[in-house]
Amino acid sequence: MDGIRILEVADHTFVPAATAILSDWGADVIKIEHAVRGDAARGLGSSGAVDLSGDVHAIMEHANRGKRSLGLDLQTDEGLGVLNRLIAMSDVFLVNKPPVVRENLHITEAEVREHNPSIIYAAGTAWGPKGPEGDRGGYDMTSFWCRSGAAMGAWYVDDERMPSQPGPAYGDSMGAMTIAGGISAALLKRERTGEPQSLEVSLLATGMWAMASGIAMSHVNGTAWRPFDLAGMVFNPLLGTFPTSDGRTVNITCLQPLQYWQEFCGVIGREELIADERFVTHEALTANANEAKAVVDEFIVTRTLDEVRRDLADFNGQWTPVLDSLEIIDDPQSIANDYVQDLENEAGVPFKLVTTPVQFNGAPSPVGRAPGFNEHGDDILTGDLGMDMDEVIELKVKGAVT
Repeated sequence: MDGIRILEVADHTFVPAATAILSDWGADVIKIEHAVRGDAARGLGSSGAVDLSGDVHAIMEHANRGKRSLGLDLQTDEGLGVLNRLIAMSDVFLVNKPPVVRENLHITEAEVREHNPSIIYAAGTAWGPKGPEGDRGGYDMTSFWCRSGAAMGAWYVDDERMPSQPGPAYGDSMGAMTIAGGISAALLKRERTGEPQSLEVSLLATGMWAMASGIAMSHVNGTAWRPFDLAGMVFNPLLGTFPTSDGRTVNITCLQPLQYWQEFCGVIGREELIADERFVTHEALTANANEAKAVVDEFIVTRTLDEVRRDLADFNGQWTPVLDSLEIIDDPQSIANDYVQDLENEAGVPFKLVTTPVQFNGAPSPVGRAPGFNEHGDDILTGDLGMDMDEVIELKVKGAVT
């Protein structure tokens, strides 16, 4: 993306995280922030149960790494004039305001194209731009998780509480990858044909895509998708979650159990079960799945997680320890593939960020820190737009820029 300039008018995580990905890939991203408060996410003291008041605003860093920041008041003629000059020299304009707000701010697709007919116009919304809720706001909890069927798909019928998303900005981050891919495709189309395109991604559409197989199966079967408890319907002994002796959990998902059963028996020192007539064919293993699963249970429940890791290290079947969001940072597989990188924020405080999931030529894309509010304002105005300081000061006096 080196040489591609992206102009972003967006708050929070869903849309900004898309340009964070493109920034990692080399794009020059100018983030337009509210002239007084900045990105609304800067003012969040917490995200549900997550404290954001410390030295590192982790969610801002995740969604805004590598960008340049300019504080701009788009409700002034002067501020809008600065924006239009930046539009004229940009490849992509990205926004997450609802359609009615775009109209009020004069940043609809038609108005943006007046200043740059070849620009890619990209928008992220909560519910999609059409329909009765096209102008409503929303977050990934509402649009991605609850509305799409995802929350119900994770909600066991005997649990009184609806499950929440597994982490902050969970749906936002998946939606951001979708936007980044759409922008990349639109840029390729323009390069090949000269035709600029507009694109739109909603949190609702992203959530439905994440649930797409479940939605399709629900339609075919006439039954809404809900999770099911494998403990009560054993047909594959190498499928399920198993507790260890030290209170941890191991997941085994060998969807072709017979292919791995004999190897598993050898690995755990139960060679006598390899030729056991109860388990030698697919039909026999399925019919006697409870007895076979008891063997797996006994092996894992008598060992600590470290012992299971040791004993199953060479097992070719599909299995994994269940880790939390701290453990995965130091997981050997994560470290070997550079899935987490070390950074320092504007104040020099060290922290870590997950890298974008695409690696080019076997290496992760370098990650930059998020900008401070309006950190690059003067540089953008004088360097990119060629203003002299007298013009900049006049804009500041009028409140058009920070």
